[in-house]
Amino acid sequence: MFKIDIHTHIIPQNINNITKFFSDERFLIYKDINQKEADLYKDNLFFRRIECNCWDAKVRINDMHESKVDMQVLSTIPVLFSYWSKVKDCIMLSNFINDHLAEIVKKYPTQYFGLGTIPMQDTDASIREIDRCINELNLHGIQIGTNINGRNLSDSKFFPIFEFAEKVNCPIFIHPWDVMGGQEMQKYWLPWLVGMPAEISRAVCSLIFGGILEKFPNLKIAFAHGGGSFPFTIGRIDKGFLARPDLCAINNKILPSNYLDTFYVDCLTHNVNALEYLVNTIGFNKIALGTDYPFPLGETKPGELISRLKITDKQKQRMYAGTALEWLGLDEKIYI
Repeated sequence: MFKIDIHTHIIPQNINNITKFFSDERFLIYKDINQKEADLYKDNLFFRRIECNCWDAKVRINDMHESKVDMQVLSTIPVLFSYWSKVKDCIMLSNFINDHLAEIVKKYPTQYFGLGTIPMQDTDASIREIDRCINELNLHGIQIGTNINGRNLSDSKFFPIFEFAEKVNCPIFIHPWDVMGGQEMQKYWLPWLVGMPAEISRAVCSLIFGGILEKFPNLKIAFAHGGGSFPFTIGRIDKGFLARPDLCAINNKILPSNYLDTFYVDCLTHNVNALEYLVNTIGFNKIALGTDYPFPLGETKPGELISRLKITDKQKQRMYAGTALEWLGLDEKIYI
């Protein structure tokens, strides 16, 4: 079956060529890079060791062949969003990353789609970069974080960004970053294990309660990590909406669960029972293959959980690739 992985990350091998121009030590840099691996540093502290499949498009293609993935949707590593930085620096970084993504997609059009990054801390700059991504670089959408320097995505500052994305039919992939409470739970990898699912739910609830999905109904949004904890706590969220409409139903009067068919999620739940629940809750036609390649919390055998579902082959093919193509606004007949 044809497989498209909507959740993969890539970083330019020459990222230091742009971050070296910035004085802020919070920007990510390579150290001790060789042909096989590299160490990433942030704030002059070790951040993560990555292997060459995190930057080498050819190595990734070999991995795709081995795992029987036909195409990947590329997006940057969320730590490179850099929303905290000076606007001019973030614009330069976004331009650099998006040019890199566009170059890979142009060179390998049958293996890769691309999602750009934008300087969300500045509305006008974000709109300009969306326009450049879609109309100049021929990327397929954008990736944004679950919050912007602590501001929820429902903040009115971001309305023009969503309005423009809807206007130009730009798909949006929402990925957790800078998770709430992250500094208070550094032990046991809790920011990744607990913070990220909660952060995704924060973003979904913000878009619903803030009326974004109602105001911009044609937005094509996909959430990472199976929608985080949102689908699994939808009963509690509905109950809260009904019990305290003065707090939850500020900008719309529609029950949160009624929005479950208005957005997409990837399948990254790490558990077949959880994925079955997700299928029953949100529908197989709203779930796309997503692995978080090439990171350790990713699904190491892409599509394995989907293959174990008690659904038809046609439904599995929809999850493997059809949902991704619909979200990206592409013709299924061309690819499958």
